[in-house]
Amino acid sequence: MLPPLPIDPSQMLIAGAWRPAAQTLPLTNPSTGEQIGAIARGQAADIDAAVSAAHAARDGDWGRMTAAERGRILLRLSALVAAHEDLLTEVEALDVGKPLTQARADARALARYCEFYGGAADKVHGATIPYLDGYTVYTLREPHGVTGHIVPWNYPMQIIGRSVGAALAMGNACVLKPAEDACVTALLFAHLAQEAGLPPGALNVVPGLGAEAGAALSAHPGIQHISFTGSVATGAAVQIAAGANVVPVTLELGGKSPQIVFDDADLDAALPFLVNAGLQNAGQTCSASSRILVQRGVYDTVAHRMAEAYRAKRIGPADTDPDIGPLINARQKERVLGFLDHAADLPLLAQAVPGNVPEGGHYVPACLYGPVPPQHRLAQDEVFGPVQVMIPFDTEDEALRIANGTEYGLVASIWTDSGARQMRMAKGLRSGQIFINNYGAGGGVELPFGGIGKSGHGREKGFEALYGFSTLKTVAAKHG
Repeated sequence: MLPPLPIDPSQMLIAGAWRPAAQTLPLTNPSTGEQIGAIARGQAADIDAAVSAAHAARDGDWGRMTAAERGRILLRLSALVAAHEDLLTEVEALDVGKPLTQARADARALARYCEFYGGAADKVHGATIPYLDGYTVYTLREPHGVTGHIVPWNYPMQIIGRSVGAALAMGNACVLKPAEDACVTALLFAHLAQEAGLPPGALNVVPGLGAEAGAALSAHPGIQHISFTGSVATGAAVQIAAGANVVPVTLELGGKSPQIVFDDADLDAALPFLVNAGLQNAGQTCSASSRILVQRGVYDTVAHRMAEAYRAKRIGPADTDPDIGPLINARQKERVLGFLDHAADLPLLAQAVPGNVPEGGHYVPACLYGPVPPQHRLAQDEVFGPVQVMIPFDTEDEALRIANGTEYGLVASIWTDSGARQMRMAKGLRSGQIFINNYGAGGGVELPFGGIGKSGHGREKGFEALYGFSTLKTVAAKHG
């Protein structure tokens, strides 16, 4: 069961008040499959009330607040998140099935996002533009107004931090729709935001189903910007719905991210990244490294060492802090097992198998396949599970063709000691983030993040997120 909480997770936060929902949804523990509570099943009327509350906040205390004071609230919120790290970690592990170490890292990242955007709130500047004689021209960065945030279940704390944190820093009022499979830390975050002094209506949280609350938020004419993280199909639907209101949308969607290992790479340094970047959060990560491209001269060595690392991985319940926890729900488990059925024709290099785990938990084996043809379904489609494929290559040009040969372009990594090759590959890769001799850069709150192609568009994290959650106004003053 959930630990004692300062809120009732079956309620919604609208206009600063916690309200019961007309209906609820079961809250289950992915590690056991058992119901541990209930969350609100928000409807279109609840979204409408939340949007109205957000507009009232923009017209009231929140909209009149200075950027410096907004920043101070976020800094206080960061301190409160840090003070409640243990509770947030425990709840995230129960709700999402995330191993304790990984859940704790997410709680710390949430505190860091609030700290970063708290410090940045009063540092978003406009510019003066040299123009005709007798004119002074300058630009202003202003909030969109009311922003909608549809957050997935795999990294709720981190994605709330990078989207809601940036939107609040810019002075937007927010309506947050967390995924029905992972709501509790979103509600705890909202409670802590109230404690930090966020005015009523500046942040509203309406849990519920995507087809109900999510669809209502996407299509609401009172929303002026939408941030969505999730699947390609749902992201396209969100964009179509928002398009009817001519509303800008930031989309962070799927990925099929490669790590490219050349024969001069430091394999000792590379190996932990090659494995862990694909298996973290049971592979349920948009930026998971699911393709390992290895130059043929070191392919056998890398395959052997990765296989050894796989066989040492522990799969188990989140509260035992394993290397790999369960998948989020039964539907996701069946989806991943379907991919494994389609991989029956591929060489299986290694497997980590769940041990003594609860029968109702959503566990799957972690599988490493190789060599895999670049056009095979497992090398093209996002599995969103603990599955990686190894693909050999001979030349730089071949590596680029394979790496760029999917519909996605979210993250890529290059492992080589050659500086010239690093620059050539970085320039040639179609990807929103590229890492050289590392992967992920420790989370990188400060680093703009987003994709190209079917990985989405727009950028979150860093200062770019602040620009995305604002609109640019040009003022031209003629004074003679």
